[in-house]
Amino acid sequence: MQKADTILTDGIVLVMDDAYTIYPSGGVAVAGDSILAVGPADEIRANFQAQEIVDCTGRVVLPGLINAHTHVPMSLLRGLADDLRLDVWLMGYIMPTEREFVNPDFVRLGTSLSCAEMIASGVTTFADMYYFEENVAEATAQAGMRAVAGQTVLTFPTPDAVSYEEGLERAREFISTWRDHELIMPSIAAHAPYTCTEEIVRACTGLALEFDVPLQIHIAEMALEQENSQAQYGMTSVPWLDQFGMFEAKVVAAHCVHIDEADMRLMKRKGAGAAHCPTSNLKLASGIAQVTQMLQLGINVGVGTDGPASNNDLDMLEETRLAALLAKTASNDPRSVPARQAVAMATRLGARAIHMDHLVGTLEVGKRADLTVVDLATAHNRPHFERDPDAVYSQLVYAAKSTDVLHVMCNGAWLLRDRAHQTLDPASLVDATADVARRVDAFLIEREESVYAKLAAVGEIEWGESFEVQVKVVLDDPARARRLVDHPDVSVVRTSHYRQYDTYFLFDAEEGTRLRYREDDFIDPRGEVETVRTRLTLTGPSKEREFDEAVLLSRSRFIADAGRPLRFYREYFQPTAELEIEKERQRWHVDYKGLRFYVNLDEVSKPALPNYYLEIKSTTWSQADAERKATIILEMLDLLEVETLQAVAEEYVEMAV
Repeated sequence: MQKADTILTDGIVLVMDDAYTIYPSGGVAVAGDSILAVGPADEIRANFQAQEIVDCTGRVVLPGLINAHTHVPMSLLRGLADDLRLDVWLMGYIMPTEREFVNPDFVRLGTSLSCAEMIASGVTTFADMYYFEENVAEATAQAGMRAVAGQTVLTFPTPDAVSYEEGLERAREFISTWRDHELIMPSIAAHAPYTCTEEIVRACTGLALEFDVPLQIHIAEMALEQENSQAQYGMTSVPWLDQFGMFEAKVVAAHCVHIDEADMRLMKRKGAGAAHCPTSNLKLASGIAQVTQMLQLGINVGVGTDGPASNNDLDMLEETRLAALLAKTASNDPRSVPARQAVAMATRLGARAIHMDHLVGTLEVGKRADLTVVDLATAHNRPHFERDPDAVYSQLVYAAKSTDVLHVMCNGAWLLRDRAHQTLDPASLVDATADVARRVDAFLIEREESVYAKLAAVGEIEWGESFEVQVKVVLDDPARARRLVDHPDVSVVRTSHYRQYDTYFLFDAEEGTRLRYREDDFIDPRGEVETVRTRLTLTGPSKEREFDEAVLLSRSRFIADAGRPLRFYREYFQPTAELEIEKERQRWHVDYKGLRFYVNLDEVSKPALPNYYLEIKSTTWSQADAERKATIILEMLDLLEVETLQAVAEEYVEMAV
């Protein structure tokens, strides 16, 4: 008789192999970190003895669940900013908060909290993408769980790297240090096609191939990603990434909501895994991934919760149930993703998707002893029908809850016994989150009180306090502007013609503060749009001092390229009011008396203003310079040779009001 360390006996054993083998009254023998035997309970008892015997009568024994995509430290950001679009949620709230708070201590606490939650719901393995991933690895190993831990690399600075080069170096060091760990598979995470350049994709791929580790990446989570990729590169994300050889690595592609059949076939051919994250995709209105089609084409599709800040939980039984239900709705076929296939996605297929199936995902001899025991003797799990052997899968997917998880073992060690944690103290972790929440609340409350702070938080700001001397006059005949720019004392340096579409955001809380989103359509000599530029300008109260008919505008101006659509800024800043201005502008850059001035001839169509407006303006830097330029601007008005000029002190937005 062979010796084992632990024997689980008399449970319904789901091997989760390709044949979907079930032992209605089965047993599992564990020795060390591995499975020694699986089979009928009578055979296991007859051939093995162990000091610890676990009676699993009325319970299901199955492989430990595999969370194929998450960001575990983000449990500390759970509920931070819900019911927002993905871009507003991520760029407007999550990333600014991460820049402020994410450090090794934050990562360790968030990881431990997530591990406690996942263990309680039967998860033994997860694939993670985050920062300070060595701290994720440390906390995970301490909890006794298994992880594919991905050090994230992006084009812009992250909490743990000021440049992508530093991020790559951190990834190399992390992989080198952890590559032989029994629980941690280190990997690299190229965040997404829209946050990575060709150079980053190639470098991440090279590192993954060099160390033979997985490469994790978000792909096609949003339709906008595919649209932008098509517009910029003439192809969608999957072929764009493939041309740099990325799919030669062991790719784990998260989301894949908007990939098409060609993308799927490429991924299948290259052996890439997909992580389906139904709750997150629904909550952020990203869409429903075509899981049925992916599975039919033979792609290894796992189930992932995504991060607990976008889900907002790490309950894999709930996620597996939703994966099955969504597939039916998306295909309009209740036969799509039947219950046993959904369980496979959470176990065997998930292991293949994250390239860990040589170790986990099934209860087979030689594989690691990662398993979960689920109690089916509860009221919501009864009755239990035996006519159909697949009924047990249906119970797990459609009836069971995470609270039914009774025992969890990983690598041969108990993480949960009789619903009690063996490696973590959830109560102390919960207490520790209170201080984090207080500090994050204080940060966001202070930030929300200032439009400037919110603008700075999304990283789109170029600070520069600028003063302008400006005069605006009414012209009944636009041709009269030529008298100024054609004057022999005026030298025209450059001319331009464009249509301007301005949206002003107004804020009651900061009277006089305006944020302007401007689209400049540059018009070529044929009257066609040549190029388009979008800009943001934040201004304070405009008028500082008047010099006769010229006005010195004191504006604390914060200018940046608007890298996101108008809709993003509207939803992010939530102004109390909006105003739209549309105008045709002819601009001349001129030199007069050795100074540079800008002459604008405007025709305002929205709101429809009856006249033309001529602006003469120049930037200034001191009181004396402002007075001098104000005097010269008045001289320039005389060059117009118009007897009566009506000066306008208001800006167009004020005129619109």
